[in-house]
Amino acid sequence: MSKKPIIFCDFDGTITQSDNIVSIMKHFAPPEWETLKDKVLSQSLSVKEGVGKMFSLLPSTLKEEIIRYVKEIGIIRAGFAEFIAHTKEQDIPLYIVSGGIDFFVYPILDPYIDRDHIYCNASDFSKETIDIIWPHACDAHCSNDCGCCKPSILRQFDSTKYEKIVIGDSITDLQAAKLADRVYARDFLIQKCEELQIPYTPFEQFTDIIQDLKGVKPV
Repeated sequence: MSKKPIIFCDFDGTITQSDNIVSIMKHFAPPEWETLKDKVLSQSLSVKEGVGKMFSLLPSTLKEEIIRYVKEIGIIRAGFAEFIAHTKEQDIPLYIVSGGIDFFVYPILDPYIDRDHIYCNASDFSKETIDIIWPHACDAHCSNDCGCCKPSILRQFDSTKYEKIVIGDSITDLQAAKLADRVYARDFLIQKCEELQIPYTPFEQFTDIIQDLKGVKPV
């Protein structure tokens, strides 16, 4: 009996054309966020610690302004609506697994997918600066301090029943890509997949993924 495909798709820089956390930091944060970002990308600082420290640079009073800003700049990658429709037509479970934060992830994705199919980090605005909460922390098999631990989420689904497909673009998708049966990658994730010899299929638009899922190769 063949395995049922199941898709785990990143949000920032994958569904959206740009990384919303980076965009937020460039627009609102003091310069020290750059050092934190570089340390996360080089893996000298965990994603959880790095993202937590980045948002702690921002006053909680900026919440509504940040939401408005992300809605303005959070352009959805071409073909995403068609991709959603294709997964529904083919009865392929789709989960969004995001290192992003609920207060800007949900407003962008609400027109496309139910919140119970979205894994992301949470937020607390009751303090002076933005406090990030981690409801999907690493399980006993992961010590990377991921924040929203994508490999831990993948492990919740039976590998004997599911063909696990990961779609992503950055360092936050790397550990999930290592566990996936199939990887669709772009940007920094391509570099890491090539370094570690993880098989992947490159994509620019979600229509590329639809065609590949259908077994149609580009001309």
